[in-house]
Amino acid sequence: MDEADRQLLRRCRMHLVGELQVAEIWDALLSRELFTRDMIEDIQRAGSGSRRDQARQLVTDLETRGRQALPLFISCLEDTGQDTLASLLRTSRQAAKQIPEAVKPLDHLVPVVLGPMGLKPKEQRVVKPDPSPPALGNLTPVVLGPEELWPARLRPEVLRPETPRPVDSGSGRTHDVCAPEQIKGHTAMAYTMDADPCGHCLIINNVNFCPSSGLSTRTGSSVDCERLQHRFRWLHFMVEVKNDLTAKKMVAALVEMAQRDHHALDCFVVVILSHGCQASHLQFPGAVYGTDGCSVSIEKIVNIFNGTGCPSLGGKPKLFFIQACGGEQKDHGFQVACPSSQGGAFDSDSEPDAVPYQEGPRTSDQLDAVSSLPTPSDILVSYSTFPGFVSWRDKKSGSWYIETLDGVLEQWARSEDLLSLLLRVANAVSEKGIYKQIPGCFNFLRKKLFFKT
Repeated sequence: MDEADRQLLRRCRMHLVGELQVAEIWDALLSRELFTRDMIEDIQRAGSGSRRDQARQLVTDLETRGRQALPLFISCLEDTGQDTLASLLRTSRQAAKQIPEAVKPLDHLVPVVLGPMGLKPKEQRVVKPDPSPPALGNLTPVVLGPEELWPARLRPEVLRPETPRPVDSGSGRTHDVCAPEQIKGHTAMAYTMDADPCGHCLIINNVNFCPSSGLSTRTGSSVDCERLQHRFRWLHFMVEVKNDLTAKKMVAALVEMAQRDHHALDCFVVVILSHGCQASHLQFPGAVYGTDGCSVSIEKIVNIFNGTGCPSLGGKPKLFFIQACGGEQKDHGFQVACPSSQGGAFDSDSEPDAVPYQEGPRTSDQLDAVSSLPTPSDILVSYSTFPGFVSWRDKKSGSWYIETLDGVLEQWARSEDLLSLLLRVANAVSEKGIYKQIPGCFNFLRKKLFFKT
């Protein structure tokens, strides 16, 4: 949906929420393929399930349904006898299109007054337009676009090169660092990543689920899988892919990997692409589904490779990347003063990897064996989304999280450590879509990790 239609919907939201008869419009929305049946059921469950809550959710979701969503919605209103609302939207839309370009608001332009000698940056000030401004004498009004004023703030950091930043040296002084070669070579500060290959990377890609599971096909996940195969081979990992595993086979594949000899290797990576849900936990939240509809907790997966479960990886980084929902809650985000320019990146090909939360039995705490390092140390679990929220995947281009992770690794893995890379991923993903998503991680690494490139 283009920005003009989106703004029109928001201006008319009060009328739509107050008057829209949702019960009469579902069939029309289905017949025009504006929403799927599953989407309509999600809308019907919104809030308390009242007419107003359903209408509010319908108007919100309508913004994500493509460029023709508003005219199709107007037709649905006319078909169901809701002519007053249809007329309001149609006439407002036509009027907006007739406004000459010259008189449209120039909200994106910022008037700045410059003196003859120019302005120092800290003297810049925004001046509101005045219908009858005083004579400016020798002052020249110059109109600057936002990128000329604040380029760093409005351009996504992940997409632009960056000059070296001052780094705290620990002595109160700062120095510029272009590539952290000194840190990489310091074994007390960074993990050793000299082995070639540096480790195993296991990718579990669950796309097709049993009909009895009630889980949908994860279209687009194969794009994610191919991206990561290429990327981790580029990072000197031995990559193995397991497709469409049941919960039992997922655990078996992970146990088999943990039983291998990793003494000559420096790192280990697990990537899981599947549907997910909330789950009871003591350490790591969430669970992922096998193709049979049975879940495996992230906690169980991680503990297969802890200090006692996989001794040959003791003291070495073990990385887990989870592309799955943390729950079924959709994040609508919140308004900020300068909304991201990427806010329209959500379209009809985006779908969640969410499955309803299922409460499982809690297990008692298990005592860890005494060792020279904490048993769960050297572990990082990177989640595609915040616990409890859905994680979005595009049917054509793959998931937001994996697509962004791949791009960040390609551009920045040569010069930045893993946690800095994941911050870039979180920032870029958070700026996508009408619905929002924010990746995060549970970090129990003891040192910085720089991939071998």
